[in-house]
Amino acid sequence: MTDKKDGETFDVLELAEHVKKQRWWNKMFGKNNSGPVAEKYSVATQLAIGGVTGWCAGYLFQRVGKVAASAVGGGFFLLQIAHHTGYITIDWKRVEHDVNQAKKQLKLNTEKPTKEVRSKFNEVQVFVKKNIVLTGGFAGGFLLGLAS
Repeated sequence: MTDKKDGETFDVLELAEHVKKQRWWNKMFGKNNSGPVAEKYSVATQLAIGGVTGWCAGYLFQRVGKVAASAVGGGFFLLQIAHHTGYITIDWKRVEHDVNQAKKQLKLNTEKPTKEVRSKFNEVQVFVKKNIVLTGGFAGGFLLGLAS
């Protein structure tokens, strides 16, 4: 796809089309995550791939989690300081009312999962069942990544 702006011509890359052309994912995991996937690789290779990707995911999850927790905690800390020094005032009755409304709304929406959630859950179940060694390696690597 080509686009023009101020007399300048440039190409616009469609990310979805680019990803479809990536064959390594289809080689490893099959089309739409449902093919005979990583079964064609040896158990050691599946464990290694799952373990390495799991460790990377766990390590990143740990680091991002610490940063997020620090940001949220620091935000609450600064809010309390601002409240105690008089920079802001908090209407606690309004906060309590809004929280109770949110609780009621969450209770109404949690009775039955949507079709999209059920279909994605089923896709994940099929993937895990077909690639039990790979997912086992990923789970172990993830836990090791969290621990490091």
